[in-house]
Amino acid sequence: MYMGCRDSGVRRGTSRCLLRHRKHQSRATVTAIYCVAAPVPSSFLHNHPSSRLHSSRSKVSRKAAATAQLLGFIRMSNRCKFWLSKKKRFCAIPPLPNSEFCGNHSKRSDDVWVLCSIDPSHSVLESNLESHLKRCPLLKHKNSLSLQPFYRKGINGGDEEDDHEGVTSESKRMAVHSMTAPQFIKLIEKIKSVHASICKDILDSYVVSDACRIWIKRAIDWKIPFQEKHVIQQASILGNLEKLGALESSSIGEQLHCSISSADSSDSSAVVEFGAGRGYLTQMLADCYGVSKVFLIERKAYKLKADRSLRQKESLILERLRIDIEDLNLNAIEALQGLPYLAIGKHLCGPATDMTLRCCVGEGVAKSHLKGLSIATCCHHLCQWKHYINKGFFLNLGITKDDFHAITWFTSWAVDADHGSDIADTNMENVENLSGVTNMSARERAALGFMCKDIIDAGRLIWMREYGLESKLVKYVPSNISPENHLLIAKR
Repeated sequence: MYMGCRDSGVRRGTSRCLLRHRKHQSRATVTAIYCVAAPVPSSFLHNHPSSRLHSSRSKVSRKAAATAQLLGFIRMSNRCKFWLSKKKRFCAIPPLPNSEFCGNHSKRSDDVWVLCSIDPSHSVLESNLESHLKRCPLLKHKNSLSLQPFYRKGINGGDEEDDHEGVTSESKRMAVHSMTAPQFIKLIEKIKSVHASICKDILDSYVVSDACRIWIKRAIDWKIPFQEKHVIQQASILGNLEKLGALESSSIGEQLHCSISSADSSDSSAVVEFGAGRGYLTQMLADCYGVSKVFLIERKAYKLKADRSLRQKESLILERLRIDIEDLNLNAIEALQGLPYLAIGKHLCGPATDMTLRCCVGEGVAKSHLKGLSIATCCHHLCQWKHYINKGFFLNLGITKDDFHAITWFTSWAVDADHGSDIADTNMENVENLSGVTNMSARERAALGFMCKDIIDAGRLIWMREYGLESKLVKYVPSNISPENHLLIAKR
């Protein structure tokens, strides 16, 4: 029996070699013709990865591999010759006529790249801009969005008389580096004085509710993939909202240990998540607390969203609005009218926080049904004077528009620091010895950056209180989990 199996294996192996030889024998003529017309460099045959044959292979196998190499070389000759260093291969797009490169990689020294006016996230050649604007993928979306009742261009953008385009980070950096030593020292002294007077009440508040703790344990037990640092932040954002009294936890055990999809959420508030991304913050809120309606506000399109999971909940209604927060008229959303709602957001970058506050609490929404708010701020270096919610706060402190932009640029130093150490205890008493930005140590820069973050968010906090909200500014996670750890929470 053993010998029979062995002999059978040998015969089958021989048959495979013969079949492979017959299969490639018909390509011999093509190979011979191509070798005469365009000889293949020997370096290509020896160095190509597919030519590394084991010495034990048969002569027929080597011929088959050589034929495959030649066919691959023929295919490569019809591709763009631009080398993609990250992918370690040539571009796979066919070249233009009379050129070695495709349209994306052809060299056009007489043309420049410009931003698309419909969607500035991508750019096109200036010579192609007119034709591109007629067929831009986002043109249809822009046209349909302009017809929606909740779309109102620039409603949450701020003062129209200020800079329309805003100030770039490079302009901010150059303005700071062009300061004289006395100007720089005066600004640092002003920042220290303001921080000491208004930022004393920012407390650490890392809160994980019982509902979120059960959710996290269940995710671990079920081996659901997630990034721990993001789940910790989401849990603390919701935990602080519950601690303030704006979010009620009910039937935690029944809701999480039984069927979540059938949990009764008819009496709960609606939820509006700003800058929702994939919607994972709302996913945790819906699983742990139960909600009746969800509105996800996001200007970009994302894959791997939580929408599919949220739609499986029987009593939950979900709407995703692809719109910029700057253009959102929240009162005009028909499905939200008359409903109490919670406004949440995780890492609303720069001016997006100011636009969200203006959208939920500003002058045009005095009759809003806002029940509670929990927003984790982020990317203060992107803040603009045009969008900032409380300009009067800075002006009353003697901080000008140019000072504000310098302060926003200083905030980037906080993120660049080593967050394993306690930067808050860094001594900045010897400010008079500074001669400019380059004379500061990394720890001093980081300490100054955190001060500036505190001041920007303190101005937002004061503005919320002026509108009658019971508000707090807390650090909701340790800085080693995320240096962007400021959380604005409020309730009516």
